[in-house]
Amino acid sequence: MAVLGQIRQRSVFLILVIGLALFAFVISGVFDGNSIGSSPSDPVAVVNDEEIELTYYRQLVENAERNYNFSTMQAVNTVWDQLVRGIIFRQEFERLGIDAGKQQIEMILTQDERILQDSRFQNETGLFDFGIFTDYINQLRVENPQAYNSWKIQEENIVGLAKENIYYDLIKSSNGFTELEGKNAYHSENDKVNLKFVRLPFEEVPDSLFEISDADIKKYINHRKDDYETDMSRSVHYVVFPEEASEADEIEIRADLEKLKGQRVEYNDVSKLTDTIEGLATTNNITDFVQQNSEIPFDSIYKTKGNLANEYADILFGLNPGDVFGPYKDGNELKISRFLDRKKGGAIRASHILIAFEGASRANPNVKRTREDADKFAQELYLKARRNPDDFSQFASEYSDGPSKSLGGDLGFFQEGTMTEKFFDFCDKSKEGRIGIVETEFGFHIIKVTDKEDVVLTADVTKEIIPSEETSNRVFQKTTQFEMESLKGEKLETVAKIYNYDVKLVQKVNLLDENLPDLPRQRNLVQWLFNEQTKQGDVKRFGRTNGGYVVAQLSGITPEGNINFESEKLDIIQEILNERKAAYLLKIHADKKTLDELAKATDKEVETASALTQENTVLAGAGKEPYLIGTAFALELNQTTGLMKGNNGMYMIEVTSKEIAEEMESYEAYANALQNEENTRINSSIYEALRSNAEIEDNRQLFY
Repeated sequence: MAVLGQIRQRSVFLILVIGLALFAFVISGVFDGNSIGSSPSDPVAVVNDEEIELTYYRQLVENAERNYNFSTMQAVNTVWDQLVRGIIFRQEFERLGIDAGKQQIEMILTQDERILQDSRFQNETGLFDFGIFTDYINQLRVENPQAYNSWKIQEENIVGLAKENIYYDLIKSSNGFTELEGKNAYHSENDKVNLKFVRLPFEEVPDSLFEISDADIKKYINHRKDDYETDMSRSVHYVVFPEEASEADEIEIRADLEKLKGQRVEYNDVSKLTDTIEGLATTNNITDFVQQNSEIPFDSIYKTKGNLANEYADILFGLNPGDVFGPYKDGNELKISRFLDRKKGGAIRASHILIAFEGASRANPNVKRTREDADKFAQELYLKARRNPDDFSQFASEYSDGPSKSLGGDLGFFQEGTMTEKFFDFCDKSKEGRIGIVETEFGFHIIKVTDKEDVVLTADVTKEIIPSEETSNRVFQKTTQFEMESLKGEKLETVAKIYNYDVKLVQKVNLLDENLPDLPRQRNLVQWLFNEQTKQGDVKRFGRTNGGYVVAQLSGITPEGNINFESEKLDIIQEILNERKAAYLLKIHADKKTLDELAKATDKEVETASALTQENTVLAGAGKEPYLIGTAFALELNQTTGLMKGNNGMYMIEVTSKEIAEEMESYEAYANALQNEENTRINSSIYEALRSNAEIEDNRQLFY
């Protein structure tokens, strides 16, 4: 009951959706009760007395890094979330006696279209067969142990998901909404109130009228301890010294490229003769020239104007064969380009409707029509498309067997070599708008050519704009000088002010964070912040993963459970000020009984607001004020309140009219909508409720 109580109280939070990336891993321990093992090791965590062994954890982290291209800390945190979640749910399922059988597992498997459409798992009628699927898995145990072992991990996820579905259904079954609740929701959404009001903004009351001490702030926090509990964190000031190419570096790179444009004569110190060196404009061997002089190899793919450097696309596209342009800047690169060739209409855009047949290449196993039937159907559809060309996209969405069906058959732009030969030949020889029919190894294609663009081929010599050795040395010297000055005991921001350096402050850096603003993958810095030997005020220099350096100072330590007084101080002061301003305004205007009296005394206007609902609580110019609007619905017509505290000021309101929505015969639809919202909320918050009740010992920081 305690868990259910928390579920009801919490708003939307994370629930991990477990994907079914099945084909590399296909079902085992469901049938024999096996589970994943791990070698004994020091625990990386303990969840309700259940250990997560370090060896096993590291194996999963390495898999995540390799398979999903995660950084180490991304993998560490992702694996952590999945493992802890799985353990907490499994423990809850065991406590409640919840188990999943083959029926529930089969239901989850059949939600994946890739499984349903794989002919390996279909019976003679073309339907997914769970028995065939399990036989396939059992074969893996013998024939492909690696795939089988990989499946075991995936299998645990599937079984866990099946149990979760049962668990959610049990909880949802205990929640229901009556027609009366549906009626209340209907009126909350549709009843309207119009009102007049006078607003006294807090911001117009001088802060100087009130003195707030540190003792006041601490008292405020003590009365709201639950609101200000926090995890262990650190605050850090730092200055970033990026290693970026200077203007002089860029000029030098431009000069090097300029030399490569045309033929030049240079004196050879070895032969004591002058050598004639070919340039991009004169060379007869484009590929070798680009290979020798460019940081990016020769690209033989033709490009549309949209795929050229944006700023210079018109110039490049308008060159003639043999013309050389540049140097020009393209992102963080400098280039010179020689125009080689142009193909008119070389990029083609088309849509198609694929009518496949049994035995055609890559045909869906569910397709059972013969070639003759496919031909007949395609001819009928072709005539239909010819008569109704504007409906081609609709026909593709309805009839196509191809993967572009969801896009209305649109294939985007393509060039020669990217489509099967017969398909491309038709498109290449056809004008825009033509509709035709072509047979390929994939079936019959009804094709509509929708657009054509010219494409060009250029030879590009590319140089990345990187700092010179001189620039790198200069950055290192600046960084070192700043570090030495900061180590003398001064605050980092004080030293930075002398040199006019930009100082960044990041508060609430968490133990397992990896990224900071302008500092991606800076795990070593974060580890230093939490090192027991690092004291507040300590300064240290670190290298940046993307070049350059950062000089950091530990500027604040927040123990677990305690608020960072300094970091939250300004926000708390504002909250206290608003409370005192409310009391002040209430006191000096206690004798004002009407809107006109209050408006006259404060030199304010009487404002109006109309068509407010309990769902729409925004007052124009004032923001959301749900308490005021809720009060308004409880008032009688022409009834005036005294001064009330809102989010942004003090208000006096008067109801001028109400519009009560016409009653409905049934409120079942509203009750069902409430049920659906509640189900979504349960799905999104149930794990957080369970997790908050769990005892979790997190030792990740000891190993990463």
